[in-house]
Amino acid sequence: MAGFLKGNAINSELEKIFEQAESQIFIISPFIKLHSRIKDVLKSKIDNPSIEIFIVFGKNEGHLEKSLGVEEFNFFKLFPNIEIRYESRLHAKYYANETTALLSSMNLYEYSQNNNIEFGILTRKSNMLAQLTNNFVGDSIDKDAFTYFDSIIDRSEIKFKRTACFERQLMGLSKKYSHSEIEIDELTAQFEVATPKSQKSGYCIRTGEKIPFNLKLPLSEEAFNSWSKFGNENYKEKFCHYSGGESYGETCFARPVLRKNW
Repeated sequence: MAGFLKGNAINSELEKIFEQAESQIFIISPFIKLHSRIKDVLKSKIDNPSIEIFIVFGKNEGHLEKSLGVEEFNFFKLFPNIEIRYESRLHAKYYANETTALLSSMNLYEYSQNNNIEFGILTRKSNMLAQLTNNFVGDSIDKDAFTYFDSIIDRSEIKFKRTACFERQLMGLSKKYSHSEIEIDELTAQFEVATPKSQKSGYCIRTGEKIPFNLKLPLSEEAFNSWSKFGNENYKEKFCHYSGGESYGETCFARPVLRKNW
């Protein structure tokens, strides 16, 4: 049965969809920048190679990193069974697992989840996969929505694919996960070129915590306030601003990056 959602109920149901997924996760959104709560829920699925993840994003052709964040892409690359696809005309938003789907106005974007007025239609079905064999049980909106978005996935351009590999055991009656293989990757190189060092994350040279990469300000706000009391640009610090590795006093405010990383 379909239900209308608004406000915080959208975020709550979205988290449940990802949390309760056992075999499939669908994320279709033009813009993807993960809220910390969504990221935490998805993290619980990283070690489950039996879950297939299908992601479609869109817009910003030629500058894909503006639609799918670099940090989000690096996070998704960790999953053993995932496809990331691109559709330039995408404007629709759809999130689902094998039994529940959310059609929404909301992008999977942190700002949208925190600030925008959004709505969603939540649908449930007994078995989403049964639609493909004409054994679907549930509301027609479920079947129509899944069929439509399945067609979007099919005609979108695949940009990244990592496949889980299994070994057959007990005369082929069972299987055991062995490893995963990247079959297609058209995003890593593109994102690396599109993201200059000045826009990448860096590390505080005093505390090692992650901060924006900025050679003129390689300290966190708290560390900078402490450093500014004396303002010694040659004071030996503990970490490399570029890599986050220990510098053993070889970095300082004036030279925040280890020589080997230049």
